[in-house]
Amino acid sequence: MAHCGLPNKSPTTSGRITTSGVITEYPVPTLGAQPCAIAVGPDGALWFTEFAGNNIGRITTSGALSEYPVPTSLADPEGITAGPDGAPWFTEAASGKIGRISPLGVVTSEFVLPNPGCSPTSIATGSDGALWFAEYSGNNIGRITVSGAITEYPLPVPGASPSGVTSGPDGAIWFTEEAGAKIGRITTSGVVA
Repeated sequence: MAHCGLPNKSPTTSGRITTSGVITEYPVPTLGAQPCAIAVGPDGALWFTEFAGNNIGRITTSGALSEYPVPTSLADPEGITAGPDGAPWFTEAASGKIGRISPLGVVTSEFVLPNPGCSPTSIATGSDGALWFAEYSGNNIGRITVSGAITEYPLPVPGASPSGVTSGPDGAIWFTEEAGAKIGRITTSGVVA
């Protein structure tokens, strides 16, 4: 999937996988919400984004589910991660913002990115204590501190469409370039490789 809400660019079939496990599903209350990303929160619950529902959701391992609206209408929340400050942080793909929600379900901050059409997708906490995110349409990897200071690092190849981002075991940030068909690496000082 490109990012939540968009169809796959090149679907493939690689065969059928059979397991003997049991799958339990929990319906999301908001009709058409399109749950997108999920992460373990600092409270031990799982926090997730509802792309088309414009909510941040929380579910316990016993299935107790809560939804919290994102203040910006049509924000399309997409990526989510546990932040270094003990709160979940999320991206707003349509509104070009990075948000923070308290463990009690109150959106306490929405930081506007310099390029509102950048479509931030995934987000991860870096080894430097900041949050790192991919700007799908902006062609940047971004960094935001818990106080809201934003830095953007342009990718060397135009139109690479970065979408996934994670903190690597080497202390660097690793990301996917969807259109570029590459895996990239950026140091916490901003050097892209």
